[in-house]
Amino acid sequence: MYKIAVENLPALFRKIAADQELYLPLKVSEQVNFKAWSEDAEVSLETLKTVKSPKDAFFPQSENLYTCKKDGKNISIEPQALKDQNFVVFGMRACDVQGVKVLDKVFLGDPVDTFYQARREHGTIVALACHEPEESCFCKVFGIDAADPEADVAAWIIEGELFWKPLTEKGNALTEAVKELLADADETKVEEEKKAIRGIIELLPYTHLSLEGWAQEEYMDRFNSPVWEKLYKPCLACGTCTFVCPTCQCYDIKDYDTGHGVHRYRCWDSCMYSDFTMMAHGNNRTSQMQRFRQRFMHKLVYYPLNNDGMFSCVGCGRCVEKCPESLNIVKVIKAFEKQGGEKNE
Repeated sequence: MYKIAVENLPALFRKIAADQELYLPLKVSEQVNFKAWSEDAEVSLETLKTVKSPKDAFFPQSENLYTCKKDGKNISIEPQALKDQNFVVFGMRACDVQGVKVLDKVFLGDPVDTFYQARREHGTIVALACHEPEESCFCKVFGIDAADPEADVAAWIIEGELFWKPLTEKGNALTEAVKELLADADETKVEEEKKAIRGIIELLPYTHLSLEGWAQEEYMDRFNSPVWEKLYKPCLACGTCTFVCPTCQCYDIKDYDTGHGVHRYRCWDSCMYSDFTMMAHGNNRTSQMQRFRQRFMHKLVYYPLNNDGMFSCVGCGRCVEKCPESLNIVKVIKAFEKQGGEKNE
């Protein structure tokens, strides 16, 4: 294990950015999101949760796929080049790292998404433990340890020092590249920090949510439950929940005529929109209740059933904070929870 004084982190960032791209939580217009670092950037490692998750680094909100050009009767197709430059995403939280693992199951399964694959191959994740988890956090429900993130490098900020522990081959390579800035450290303070973080997590209001009844093969009773009719009604279909979520992977493919050719690109989409998966014959889910139910059945039933029990929720709490009608996944879980709230009898 190694350490570096927090006041020396700009030198660390400079060293990393010397030969690869570096993405950090940066404050821009009073909002913090992961963006490319520059010397004049305002870094905000103390921000627990960025507005959007850092999945953007691996699955961009919008990306070009290929360009078509016409010259007389000749049409040429130019595929977009795959990511070929190494980069580091510094400061991801354990929940967001788990979110990337959820995306891996989708985009690295057969058939492999080559755009996503290229980014994963070239990206290194430095994850930061959550010094003080917030009330909206519930990552432990899904088996995630905010005190000990699993990434290429795990890091902890304690009393003005950042402790650094490489965990993978990529992590070791990055450590070697910046080793001149790091000092050896023992793990005593880190173990104390882990204990303190876990103590906070145990006291959070959603830490002990029950997942009983979810991720089960026999799910039609839950699918047909009248609880959905009560839950969905305030839903505005705004899609905020899907755009801040670290695991949502739905996208649409569109064409844009530049006047000099046509760009085919993909961009994030939302299962909460009425035109989602719209085809010539219409849409398979014709009501907002059906779309609302689909979102949560996918995260809590369909995805884990098809991915060895891994849930498509990481308990980051962004939807808890951002949904304008408080129709978040916690409310859905509690509505079916035996311990309290509405439930299907």
